[in-house]
Amino acid sequence: MRIRILCVGENRVSYFLEGEADYLKRLKHYSRVEIQWVRSEKIVGSRSTDEILSVEGERLMNKIPPDSTLVALDRRGKGLTSEGLASMILKWQNRSIKEVVFLIGGPLGLSNTLLSRADVVLSLSKMTFTHEMVRLILLEQLYRSFTILRGEKYHK
Repeated sequence: MRIRILCVGENRVSYFLEGEADYLKRLKHYSRVEIQWVRSEKIVGSRSTDEILSVEGERLMNKIPPDSTLVALDRRGKGLTSEGLASMILKWQNRSIKEVVFLIGGPLGLSNTLLSRADVVLSLSKMTFTHEMVRLILLEQLYRSFTILRGEKYHK
C-alpha cells in the first residue's frame, strides 16, 4: 500500500524537515510513503476564505489519484487512538487498498468540497497545530501504527 501525504504549502522549517526525513526513512520498511505539496494562496483582506480554500482545494484535487482512499485531516474530524489508526491501516491493507492519500490544509484548513469528498475525516487532536507540525505528527503516527501492527517495540 502506498501512502501519499498531500499538503498545502511548502515546509521550510528546518527542524520539521529533519523530523520528516527521519520518519520517512523509518517508514520505508513498512510502506511507500511520500510527501507532496501544492502552492498555498496568499491570505489578503481582499479575498474571502472560501475563495482561497477553493483555489487550494483545486490544486490538491488535481494531485489525487482517482481510485485512492482519501483521508482529510481537520480539527472537526474523528479522533482516533494510535491503535485505532493502526486498525484502520490494517483494514485498508486487508481490502487491498493500493493508495491512501492524507490531505493537510494550509493555515485556513481544507475546503468543504475536499472534506465532503474524503472517505475519512480525522482529527489529530482537539488542539490546533501549524500545518508544518501536522505533517510531522502524522508521519510519527503512521510509523507508530506500523510498529503496533508488527508487534514491534516503540514508545508506549
